[in-house]
Amino acid sequence: MKLSSAGHVLVMSVLSGEDERAYDRLVSHLDNPMFVVTVASDQGRAGCLVGFATQCSIHPPRWYVGISNLNHTFAVVTDANLVVVHALGTGNAELARLFGEETGDDIDKFSRCEWQPGPDGRTPVLTDCPRWFAGEIVGRFDPGDHLGLLLAPIAAECRDVGPQLGFQAIRDLDPGHPA
Repeated sequence: MKLSSAGHVLVMSVLSGEDERAYDRLVSHLDNPMFVVTVASDQGRAGCLVGFATQCSIHPPRWYVGISNLNHTFAVVTDANLVVVHALGTGNAELARLFGEETGDDIDKFSRCEWQPGPDGRTPVLTDCPRWFAGEIVGRFDPGDHLGLLLAPIAAECRDVGPQLGFQAIRDLDPGHPA
């Protein structure tokens, strides 16, 4: 039996053989919307490209975001109270490349893009992304190889409602860290 860091039993995948291959084919063809999540804490600023994010409650509004345990952002977000979730549009492919292919272990991503402090006065809001919300972290959990964040939106901006940037458009990225 494998336990999460929170002491919950983790159910390991029971897929094997053809079921596992079919599942891998299925998820490789999904076109999940892509997001950049930014964060600031006493450990500094960080940000990463995220494919695991979705609204998970209407009343009250809540979002789920998954941050890879291998990502530089993971260490920073463990001490944070707030993240900013940027909903990427098709015009934000370069932001996706910056936050998906580079790692904060090696470079300061924020020196390579325009940003301003968010509602808490320090978490970066990427000015080239017209759709974002700031979410207070109201829960953390361990679903497996990502840290699950439960967010309560506290501020938002939507200057554009154009098409979203999906996974298929950027599937050729060379990630700075494995997912």
